[in-house]
Amino acid sequence: MSRTTARELALKIVFEFSFQDEDAKSLYEKFIDSQEELNSVDQEDEKFILELIEGIKSNLSSIDEKIKAHLKDWNIERVSKVDLAILRLAIYEILYREDIPFKVSVNEAVELSKQYGEDSSPSFINGVLAEIIKEKE
Repeated sequence: MSRTTARELALKIVFEFSFQDEDAKSLYEKFIDSQEELNSVDQEDEKFILELIEGIKSNLSSIDEKIKAHLKDWNIERVSKVDLAILRLAIYEILYREDIPFKVSVNEAVELSKQYGEDSSPSFINGVLAEIIKEKE
């Protein structure tokens, strides 16, 4: 499985955060069990996915504060759950994963937003992430 596919699975689990308050491992196991074609996730992919979702879950309040700080004329409650999950994933990678270049995180987030978000999602996601990267550099 590619990291892109693993990231997509992580996104789906992060999306579940909006609806269920369970630990990351339980959400991961439930998701994998519900998807028959995913029962063959190898250990390396599982480790990467769990690192992402556990990292997001444990840093959720600081990640959400970053999102709030970079929303122009919006509040976080107005952001679609899909866009919010994509932002959480990408911001976690940008702020906490030195092994993933910013460009990769942004590109993956924009691609996920094209697939799962609304028509305006890619530019919205790209704009918020660009501001966070400027702040970090």
